[in-house]
Amino acid sequence: MIEGMGLLCRYRSTFKTVVAFCKQGFLSLTLLSSGDIRTLGYKLSEPKIINLIDPIDLKILSILQNSGRSRLADIAEQVDLSAPAVMERVKKLEVGGVIKGYQAVVDATKVGKDITAFIGVSVGSQRDMDKFAAQMLRHLDVLECHHVTGDESFVLKVKSANTASLEKLLGEIRSVEGVTRTVTKVVLSTAKESQALDLNQGLLEHPNAKRK
Repeated sequence: MIEGMGLLCRYRSTFKTVVAFCKQGFLSLTLLSSGDIRTLGYKLSEPKIINLIDPIDLKILSILQNSGRSRLADIAEQVDLSAPAVMERVKKLEVGGVIKGYQAVVDATKVGKDITAFIGVSVGSQRDMDKFAAQMLRHLDVLECHHVTGDESFVLKVKSANTASLEKLLGEIRSVEGVTRTVTKVVLSTAKESQALDLNQGLLEHPNAKRK
Protein backbone atom coordinates (compact mmCIF):
# COMPACT_ATOMS: atom_id res chain seq x y z
CA MET A 1 0.00 0.00 0.00
CA ILE A 2 1.28 3.46 -0.88
CA GLU A 3 0.11 6.62 0.88
CA GLY A 4 0.95 10.12 -0.43
CA MET A 5 4.59 10.90 -1.07
CA GLY A 6 5.60 8.97 2.03
CA LEU A 7 6.28 5.31 1.56
CA LEU A 8 4.26 2.59 3.22
CA CYS A 9 4.55 -0.84 1.60
CA ARG A 10 2.80 -4.03 2.60
CA TYR A 11 3.12 -7.05 0.33
CA ARG A 12 2.32 -10.56 1.48
CA SER A 13 4.38 -13.07 -0.40
CA THR A 14 7.20 -15.56 -0.22
CA PHE A 15 9.72 -12.99 -1.50
CA LYS A 16 12.75 -12.60 0.73
CA THR A 17 13.87 -9.11 -0.24
CA VAL A 18 12.03 -5.94 -1.24
CA VAL A 19 14.04 -3.12 -2.80
CA ALA A 20 12.18 0.21 -3.06
CA PHE A 21 13.22 3.16 -5.18
CA CYS A 22 11.29 6.42 -5.43
CA LYS A 23 12.20 9.25 -7.80
CA GLN A 24 10.15 12.13 -9.23
CA GLY A 25 6.85 10.64 -8.15
CA PHE A 26 7.52 7.14 -9.47
CA LEU A 27 7.95 4.23 -7.10
CA SER A 28 9.62 1.02 -8.21
CA LEU A 29 9.61 -2.09 -6.02
CA THR A 30 11.83 -5.01 -6.91
CA LEU A 31 10.85 -8.29 -5.25
CA LEU A 32 13.65 -10.81 -5.04
CA SER A 33 13.40 -14.54 -4.51
CA SER A 34 15.53 -17.48 -5.50
CA GLY A 35 15.76 -17.40 -9.28
CA ASP A 36 12.86 -14.96 -9.56
CA ILE A 37 12.87 -11.17 -9.83
CA ARG A 38 9.67 -9.20 -10.31
CA THR A 39 9.04 -5.48 -10.39
CA LEU A 40 6.06 -3.52 -9.12
CA GLY A 41 5.98 0.02 -10.48
CA TYR A 42 3.80 2.85 -9.21
CA LYS A 43 3.39 6.35 -10.52
CA LEU A 44 2.06 7.72 -7.25
CA SER A 45 -0.86 9.53 -8.87
CA GLU A 46 -1.69 6.63 -11.22
CA PRO A 47 -1.12 3.14 -9.74
CA LYS A 48 0.03 0.54 -12.24
CA ILE A 49 1.11 -3.03 -11.66
CA ILE A 50 3.86 -4.40 -13.87
CA ASN A 51 4.69 -8.07 -14.39
CA LEU A 52 3.09 -9.44 -11.23
CA ILE A 53 0.65 -11.86 -12.86
CA ASP A 54 1.15 -15.46 -11.82
CA PRO A 55 -0.65 -18.72 -12.78
CA ILE A 56 -3.29 -18.23 -10.08
CA ASP A 57 -4.07 -14.74 -11.40
CA LEU A 58 -4.41 -16.18 -14.92
CA LYS A 59 -6.80 -18.85 -13.65
CA ILE A 60 -8.89 -16.21 -11.85
CA LEU A 61 -8.97 -14.12 -15.03
CA SER A 62 -10.04 -17.15 -17.05
CA ILE A 63 -12.91 -17.83 -14.64
CA LEU A 64 -14.06 -14.21 -14.69
CA GLN A 65 -13.86 -14.07 -18.49
CA ASN A 66 -16.24 -17.02 -18.72
CA SER A 67 -18.51 -15.84 -15.92
CA GLY A 68 -18.07 -12.30 -14.63
CA ARG A 69 -20.70 -12.88 -11.94
CA SER A 70 -18.80 -15.78 -10.31
CA ARG A 71 -18.86 -15.59 -6.52
CA LEU A 72 -15.56 -15.12 -4.73
CA ALA A 73 -16.22 -18.30 -2.75
CA ASP A 74 -16.65 -20.32 -5.96
CA ILE A 75 -13.48 -18.86 -7.48
CA ALA A 76 -11.58 -19.50 -4.25
CA GLU A 77 -12.57 -23.17 -4.35
CA GLN A 78 -11.31 -23.54 -7.92
CA VAL A 79 -7.92 -21.92 -7.21
CA ASP A 80 -7.41 -23.37 -3.71
CA LEU A 81 -7.33 -20.00 -1.93
CA SER A 82 -9.51 -18.26 0.63
CA ALA A 83 -12.17 -15.83 -0.55
CA PRO A 84 -10.31 -12.82 0.99
CA ALA A 85 -7.13 -13.86 -0.85
CA VAL A 86 -9.04 -14.05 -4.14
CA MET A 87 -10.61 -10.63 -3.48
CA GLU A 88 -7.14 -9.16 -2.88
CA ARG A 89 -5.89 -10.60 -6.17
CA VAL A 90 -8.94 -9.35 -8.09
CA LYS A 91 -8.47 -5.86 -6.64
CA LYS A 92 -4.81 -5.94 -7.70
CA LEU A 93 -5.81 -6.87 -11.23
CA GLU A 94 -8.42 -4.10 -11.29
CA VAL A 95 -6.05 -1.43 -9.98
CA GLY A 96 -3.36 -2.55 -12.41
CA GLY A 97 -5.72 -2.20 -15.36
CA VAL A 98 -5.61 -5.90 -16.23
CA ILE A 99 -9.35 -6.14 -15.53
CA LYS A 100 -10.79 -3.11 -17.33
CA GLY A 101 -14.41 -3.62 -16.28
CA TYR A 102 -17.40 -5.92 -16.09
CA GLN A 103 -20.35 -5.90 -18.48
CA ALA A 104 -23.24 -8.01 -19.74
CA VAL A 105 -22.83 -9.65 -23.14
CA VAL A 106 -25.96 -8.65 -25.08
CA ASP A 107 -27.32 -10.45 -28.15
CA ALA A 108 -27.45 -7.56 -30.62
CA THR A 109 -30.15 -9.10 -32.82
CA LYS A 110 -32.51 -9.43 -29.84
CA VAL A 111 -32.32 -5.70 -29.14
CA GLY A 112 -32.87 -4.60 -32.71
CA LYS A 113 -29.27 -4.35 -33.95
CA ASP A 114 -29.58 -6.70 -36.91
CA ILE A 115 -26.71 -5.43 -39.07
CA THR A 116 -23.03 -6.04 -38.31
CA ALA A 117 -20.50 -4.48 -40.65
CA PHE A 118 -16.81 -3.73 -40.94
CA ILE A 119 -15.93 -0.39 -42.50
CA GLY A 120 -12.49 0.42 -43.86
CA VAL A 121 -11.81 4.17 -43.76
CA SER A 122 -9.03 6.02 -45.58
CA VAL A 123 -7.95 9.32 -44.06
CA GLY A 124 -5.96 11.65 -46.29
CA SER A 125 -3.43 13.19 -43.91
CA GLN A 126 -1.73 12.29 -40.65
CA ARG A 127 -3.02 15.43 -38.94
CA ASP A 128 -6.61 14.23 -39.43
CA MET A 129 -6.05 10.82 -37.81
CA ASP A 130 -6.63 11.91 -34.21
CA LYS A 131 -9.63 14.03 -35.23
CA PHE A 132 -11.23 11.06 -36.93
CA ALA A 133 -10.64 8.74 -33.97
CA ALA A 134 -12.14 11.32 -31.60
CA GLN A 135 -15.21 11.62 -33.84
CA MET A 136 -15.75 7.85 -33.75
CA LEU A 137 -16.00 7.90 -29.96
CA ARG A 138 -19.26 9.82 -30.35
CA HIS A 139 -20.98 7.19 -32.51
CA LEU A 140 -22.64 4.55 -30.32
CA ASP A 141 -23.08 2.15 -33.25
CA VAL A 142 -19.30 2.10 -33.72
CA LEU A 143 -18.18 -0.64 -31.33
CA GLU A 144 -14.51 -0.74 -32.33
CA CYS A 145 -12.17 1.66 -34.11
CA HIS A 146 -8.70 0.40 -35.02
CA HIS A 147 -5.84 2.29 -36.68
CA VAL A 148 -4.37 -0.32 -39.03
CA THR A 149 -1.75 -1.01 -41.66
CA GLY A 150 -2.67 -1.57 -45.28
CA ASP A 151 -4.80 0.35 -47.75
CA GLU A 152 -7.16 1.80 -45.14
CA SER A 153 -6.23 4.03 -42.21
CA PHE A 154 -8.91 2.63 -39.87
CA VAL A 155 -11.17 -0.39 -39.59
CA LEU A 156 -14.47 0.05 -37.75
CA LYS A 157 -16.76 -2.62 -36.38
CA VAL A 158 -20.35 -1.41 -36.26
CA LYS A 159 -23.73 -2.80 -35.31
CA SER A 160 -26.78 -1.02 -36.66
CA ALA A 161 -30.53 -1.56 -36.70
CA ASN A 162 -30.98 -1.86 -40.46
CA THR A 163 -29.56 -0.85 -43.83
CA ALA A 164 -31.09 2.63 -43.56
CA SER A 165 -29.37 3.36 -40.25
CA LEU A 166 -26.13 1.90 -41.61
CA GLU A 167 -26.37 4.16 -44.66
CA LYS A 168 -26.90 7.17 -42.38
CA LEU A 169 -23.85 6.20 -40.31
CA LEU A 170 -21.75 5.84 -43.47
CA GLY A 171 -22.78 9.32 -44.53
CA GLU A 172 -21.70 10.73 -41.16
CA ILE A 173 -18.36 8.90 -41.36
CA ARG A 174 -17.71 10.17 -44.90
CA SER A 175 -18.48 13.73 -43.79
CA VAL A 176 -15.68 13.73 -41.21
CA GLU A 177 -12.85 16.04 -42.24
CA GLY A 178 -10.00 14.16 -43.92
CA VAL A 179 -11.94 11.04 -44.92
CA THR A 180 -11.25 10.24 -48.58
CA ARG A 181 -12.73 6.76 -48.99
CA THR A 182 -14.75 4.05 -47.23
CA VAL A 183 -15.16 0.34 -47.98
CA THR A 184 -18.02 -1.48 -46.24
CA LYS A 185 -18.37 -5.23 -45.70
CA VAL A 186 -21.69 -6.39 -44.24
CA VAL A 187 -21.61 -9.61 -42.19
CA LEU A 188 -23.89 -12.37 -43.54
CA SER A 189 -23.43 -14.76 -40.62
CA THR A 190 -21.17 -15.08 -37.59
CA ALA A 191 -19.43 -18.33 -36.61
CA LYS A 192 -17.62 -16.79 -33.64
CA GLU A 193 -17.66 -13.47 -31.81
CA SER A 194 -15.79 -13.19 -28.53
CA GLN A 195 -13.56 -10.91 -26.48
CA ALA A 196 -12.27 -13.71 -24.26
CA LEU A 197 -8.49 -14.15 -24.40
CA ASP A 198 -6.73 -17.52 -24.45
CA LEU A 199 -5.15 -17.51 -21.00
CA ASN A 200 -4.48 -21.26 -20.88
CA GLN A 201 -1.38 -20.75 -23.04
CA GLY A 202 -0.16 -18.21 -20.51
CA LEU A 203 -0.58 -20.81 -17.78
CA LEU A 204 1.42 -23.36 -19.77
CA GLU A 205 4.24 -20.95 -20.61
CA HIS A 206 4.54 -19.24 -17.22
CA PRO A 207 7.94 -20.10 -15.68
CA ASN A 208 6.42 -20.63 -12.22
CA ALA A 209 3.47 -22.73 -13.37
CA LYS A 210 3.18 -25.99 -11.47
CA ARG A 211 3.02 -29.15 -13.52
CA LYS A 212 0.18 -31.50 -12.60
